[in-house]
Amino acid sequence: MPGVELDLKDKIEILRALDELGVDIIEAGFPASSEIDRRAVQAAVREATRARIAALARASPRDVDEAAAAEAHIIHVFIATSDVHMKYKLRMTREQVIKRAVEAVERARSYGAMVLFSAEDATRSDPGFLVQVYRAVVEAGARYINIPDTVGTATPWYMEWLVSLVRGSLPPGVWIDVHCHDDFGLATANTLAGLRAGADGVQVTVNGFGERGGNAALEEVVAALHFLMGRRTGVRLELLTPVSRLVARKFGVEVPPNKAIVGRNAFAHEAGIHVHGVLRNPATYEPIEPEAVGNKRRIVLGRHSGRAAVEWALSRMGFTPEPGLVKHILNKLKEAAPRMKKVDEDTLAGWVAEYMAERGRVAVPGQV
Repeated sequence: MPGVELDLKDKIEILRALDELGVDIIEAGFPASSEIDRRAVQAAVREATRARIAALARASPRDVDEAAAAEAHIIHVFIATSDVHMKYKLRMTREQVIKRAVEAVERARSYGAMVLFSAEDATRSDPGFLVQVYRAVVEAGARYINIPDTVGTATPWYMEWLVSLVRGSLPPGVWIDVHCHDDFGLATANTLAGLRAGADGVQVTVNGFGERGGNAALEEVVAALHFLMGRRTGVRLELLTPVSRLVARKFGVEVPPNKAIVGRNAFAHEAGIHVHGVLRNPATYEPIEPEAVGNKRRIVLGRHSGRAAVEWALSRMGFTPEPGLVKHILNKLKEAAPRMKKVDEDTLAGWVAEYMAERGRVAVPGQV
């Protein structure tokens, strides 16, 4: 993610959290790129108790050797296959790309590691050539491939078609991942479409953090798999929100309040109709229980609040929600909320005290 730098201590802390979360594979770094990434991969191999550790490597001898030296369980080899990348970035022909990919896979296999091969910019590649590349690396020993939507230009229907094409073009037993970017806000949808078409796994990031618009968000994809598609993973759902907040803190990037699943407002309610429904039965306005993903329900007081929200807030603070007091608070909310950032319990207690003082009474929680 642009502008984010983590030291080894931070990387290890996040690694442990991901391992406890129950993810299957953690890509811990790009050993050829820096000393800290090499050490991060080595430390990850030692620290992880459940997850397998992958190391990234371009399709070059040095990169593959560095990934192997870091003792990664999986060497993730990649090379671009789209015409625009081959012409302007790699300056290689299609034949040269295939040769380079095969040599890198064979070199990685010689170390005894599992090899994951990614055709960078797969969704903008010629489909026929893409299949040709995948077949070549599978013949070279790769049993694990990835289909990346590198710049997020795929649509769900195209992703479904492409994964189906690749799935049907490779021998049984080859594992397929999808890796989707969020440039058009479609990363989660494209990921689910890929799974629907026969992909076996997903490559995701916590909070969707990543290059440009980011990647498919781990918490969104996992929750959708479990609650919408009836599929199970090894991920511990109740840790999704705590892990999200840990990564956000380490990155120094605040999670948007309206972020699906893990955002502060993901299960927050202010509108009177919504609050009334949720307090009677949460299923009226919540698709899942917030606790299932480690989040919590919030009833927010504001100018859109109704009687039910005020009664709930007063009761929660220990005050009896008598009709006159509720009306007084509602009037205060309509008047003050538009110019206040939030109405907290101190503000509410002050309004209760004001109401009681006007009537010669004292505002004491539990005695009003």
